[in-house]
Amino acid sequence: MTFDYLENVPNIAATVCDKEGIVLYQNKRAIDRDGDVVGKNLYNCHGEKAGAMIRYMIESGESNTYQIIRHGKHKLLHQTPWYDEDGNVAGLIELAIDLPDEMPVFNRDKE
Repeated sequence: MTFDYLENVPNIAATVCDKEGIVLYQNKRAIDRDGDVVGKNLYNCHGEKAGAMIRYMIESGESNTYQIIRHGKHKLLHQTPWYDEDGNVAGLIELAIDLPDEMPVFNRDKE
């Protein structure tokens, strides 16, 4: 699996793990944010509540999306399963996207 296109995206931290929670990939932004954790278990990097959510997503195939404020900056986090060739959950991808201070919302249903 190649992730070269994600490597130097300046405002997105990308992390990929397998279904056991072993980190397979981090782009440069994720390494700058979290340190290099490739090869380490994601469950050891998170608390009990986050670990339970990770397990739930891997078991159920559901995604988790939410916003946080870290160091005064808004971020959108999207965690979603990725699948192997047979359609089985193979692990998770997390994208942490820096959001601008002000962001327009366009209602496409009304346009």
